[in-house]
Amino acid sequence: MTPLPTVASAGLIALAAAAAAADLTVSSSASWPEADDDDQVTPLAGFIESNFSPLLAEVAVRALRSRGQPQASGKVTAIVVVTALGDVTTATRTAAAVDAGARVSPLLFFQSVPNAVAGYLAARWDLTGPVVCVSGTSAGLDVAALLIADGDADEALVVRVDLAVTEGDADRAAAILVTGPATGTTVNA
Repeated sequence: MTPLPTVASAGLIALAAAAAAADLTVSSSASWPEADDDDQVTPLAGFIESNFSPLLAEVAVRALRSRGQPQASGKVTAIVVVTALGDVTTATRTAAAVDAGARVSPLLFFQSVPNAVAGYLAARWDLTGPVVCVSGTSAGLDVAALLIADGDADEALVVRVDLAVTEGDADRAAAILVTGPATGTTVNA
């Protein structure tokens, strides 16, 4: 198992624990925040007014880059998005606009689907596997294990995003890239 970064977030620790419980091997990982200069998420073209998609893309790219080797040709990588509440910022802003009788930006509708950014990642990184969005960390790793065990993917990029919903809280995200069991055993489906 690849060691977690020295600043391992609670989300990253939860993902790693769920991966171990699902008998998956973690080949790389990333989290937000991960360094002292992680204070502003880099904007992502086409995604506005919310950190959800840019944050998901940031940790996913960090995990993909830290794998230590380029993706092998023909390797199928699934994307599993884990989010308990989805993009609450977009949902709140859309609801406020509707309540006020204001025009809602079409981009807000597009990005209100939590896995919309997964399509962006798949296209940018040539990830050709299935895309799944679930609400729980254990469910996300169970889905990843099933996709790998069934041969639908060789590996899975599992990304968890939690936007701040209370005063003083901060947006957080974590990603791990997992493969099948290191022991050569199969995952029971």
